[in-house]
Amino acid sequence: MKKISIALIFTISINLFSEVEILNRVAVIVDDGVIMESQIKNSLQEMITRYDDQNIAKPPLDVMKVAIIENLIIEELQLQMADRAGIKISDTELNGTVSRIAGNNKMELQEFISFMQEDGASYEDFREQVRKEMTIQRIQRGRVGSEVGITEKEFDAYLATDESLINLEPELLVRQIQVETAKQADSIIKKLDDGEDFEKIVKESSISSNAQNGGLMPWRKAESMPKLFSDAINFKPVGFVTSPLKSGAGFYILKLENKRGDFVQYEDQWSSRHILLMPSAIRTEENTEKELNEIRLRVIDGEDFGELASEFSEDPGSAKKGGELGWLGKGVLADEFEKTMIESEIGKVSDVFQTQFGFHFLEVLETRNKDMTRDLIEDRAYQILYSRKYDEQLENSLRSMRAEAFVEIKELD
Repeated sequence: MKKISIALIFTISINLFSEVEILNRVAVIVDDGVIMESQIKNSLQEMITRYDDQNIAKPPLDVMKVAIIENLIIEELQLQMADRAGIKISDTELNGTVSRIAGNNKMELQEFISFMQEDGASYEDFREQVRKEMTIQRIQRGRVGSEVGITEKEFDAYLATDESLINLEPELLVRQIQVETAKQADSIIKKLDDGEDFEKIVKESSISSNAQNGGLMPWRKAESMPKLFSDAINFKPVGFVTSPLKSGAGFYILKLENKRGDFVQYEDQWSSRHILLMPSAIRTEENTEKELNEIRLRVIDGEDFGELASEFSEDPGSAKKGGELGWLGKGVLADEFEKTMIESEIGKVSDVFQTQFGFHFLEVLETRNKDMTRDLIEDRAYQILYSRKYDEQLENSLRSMRAEAFVEIKELD
């Protein structure tokens, strides 16, 4: 009986193996790898389902099949390249990405898994697909990212395009004073320098039609203003007042009253300097703190902060600059350093305090509320340009990879 069972199992195994061979054959040979017939069939069914779900007319079946095979070939080539480069996605990294995907769908991970299973999808298959996509993205960044360059000329040209001006630039609220002569304009500039209110001067002196409205012009982007105005007021901070602008209608003085738009943002910033000493194998924390307190007392007694920072500070980035850190906002420095900086009075040397880097004392030199609008616009413009050039370079790279590869597409029944 036992022998019969073994023979029966063996026969069933052979039959099943033969069936698998028939159902899942090699469809494409791609360099050192293969694409199975089941991959093509599954991808084709997924594509058909997407068209049906969106109620969109489907291309002919043979057209969809050709597109799927080409996509799978490109995918296989990239995975082979990643394997040769030793690129691996760890389970920890994969779990983090899957958790973010769940979060983007407003679900906890377990809830997301249950949802997939209820929908008939395999969570393990989903994980492996995510791993595959992460691997491909990494090899693409390594192969293409270093080849993408943006020249200053390209960048400036993009900022001047209609697309950039319409989508990125803020709207400006501007007040104007219009007078007839240069002498009147110079007199108004003197009053403004003496601290007189701009709006008050508008009502007293301006001959423009909107004088009684405080000289307010409608909200609009700089590109929609007369060039004389836009050249003088664009990219300037709120509160900026122009020098007299000569035109055929007389002389204008403009004040940038406000800005609005997606990229209008202001940031509190501090300019500070510090001296850092770090504990070491030959200097304990206690001795380090004591030594730094002695240096601090020398500053308090009138010695030059910058010279002492250059001589003693163990922060290589700032020591040669007299301890100066430049303008920095929140979220850049160590928590305890930031807290001390924010709470310090301008020009007053702080007590010695400790961070993970060692012991410090600092002095705040100035504070400001920085208009970040231009920086954010330029950052976004760079991202747009980089993304476009990256996509172009990636397309060229994939096309070249495909042309150089050995590919054999088998004729299957």
